[in-house]
Amino acid sequence: MRRRALLLSFVALLLTPVDARALPTASPEEVGLSRERLARIGQALNGQIEAKSFPGAAALIARKGRVAYFETFGQLDPKTGAPMSKDAIFRLYSMTKPFTSVAAMMLVEDGRLRLTDPVGTYLPELAKLDVVGQGTDSNGKPTYTVVVAERPVTVYDLLRHTSGLVYGGFTGSQYLKELYVKENVGWSGVTPAEQLAALAKVPLARQPGTMWEYGLSTDVVGRVVESISGVSLGRFLDERLFRALGMTDTTFYLPAEKVKRLSQPLATDRATGKPIVLHDVTVPPKNDAGGAGAASTTLDYARFLQMLANGGQLEGKRLLAGTTVRHMTSDHLGDIKPAIPLLAPGYGFGLGFAVRRADGLNGVAGTAGEYNWGGAGGTAFWVDPKEQLVAVLMTQAQPGPWQREFRELFRQLVYQAIID
Repeated sequence: MRRRALLLSFVALLLTPVDARALPTASPEEVGLSRERLARIGQALNGQIEAKSFPGAAALIARKGRVAYFETFGQLDPKTGAPMSKDAIFRLYSMTKPFTSVAAMMLVEDGRLRLTDPVGTYLPELAKLDVVGQGTDSNGKPTYTVVVAERPVTVYDLLRHTSGLVYGGFTGSQYLKELYVKENVGWSGVTPAEQLAALAKVPLARQPGTMWEYGLSTDVVGRVVESISGVSLGRFLDERLFRALGMTDTTFYLPAEKVKRLSQPLATDRATGKPIVLHDVTVPPKNDAGGAGAASTTLDYARFLQMLANGGQLEGKRLLAGTTVRHMTSDHLGDIKPAIPLLAPGYGFGLGFAVRRADGLNGVAGTAGEYNWGGAGGTAFWVDPKEQLVAVLMTQAQPGPWQREFRELFRQLVYQAIID
């Protein structure tokens, strides 16, 4: 009987769920960081909280594969006064894009997709697109002409944002701004079919492959993933990426039991006094927006990044080949110029990430090969392969370029803490 009891206990132990989200930890000194210098991060973030940049933040730093710093500051919800927690959930906005890019590269590795394929191969609505050209008349007023695209948009164009698809609010073309509004081109509040139908009605901002312009390209990558896989983007990511990495709190729709953990912004913008309204992840979305729609925790996102930093594998599970990760995190722009000043000086763009071209060429620290991105709601990350560094900053804040201030502050304080 005793032997049977011991056997049952052993089986129960095997079946007991473990915390799949945990990452190895280390003291700062074990991985070449200064505990004293890391403390400056908290001082700076608390200063940003006092300045009403955001109500709360979570910051994580891993080096050499181990988490050496994971701290929270301020409030999870300024309405209730609840303190920020390490399991807080944040709207990712454009930090969704790396997930979708990885999903596409999984299909490339499956042999079901080629980067050089025209997008119309999978989405017939976008097979034949026009391009808008801008000039001026004799009075100096802008004129617009629409011509046929010289070549099809490819999946490669989508991943590196050289497709000519834009964000209506970002583009410098007033003509396209108005047309995007007229045709309801966007990512929120529309079904996949409605999104594609709207995109088919508007011209591209420029000839495919000629300039880098940030926009709805990654949303369309998500539609390609759905077309090939036959399931929603959220389901594909959950089955192929999130579950494999133990990312149990990463989703396009937050269930009711997790809503209390959702980080909230301040009620109003400190500069304009207008209400801050962020994407609502507590209601089922009409589409899983591959460019902006997901929510996640600091630790979930760190697990995703550590997988990339490890060359495509984490804890014995390989999701991508190391060659694929290197391809994704290499510069794919070369001499192609940005159409809008969104890329930081010294950075190109890979397949889902901004990529640093040199140790210098930028006012903030970093090394060649570092890759990063951020989200409009106040989130940011970077991976520095040379320094074996993963860094994640999570806040919820008013979207806008002013966020660069606290992101750069965090970055410089991370690098100054490296002492080996």
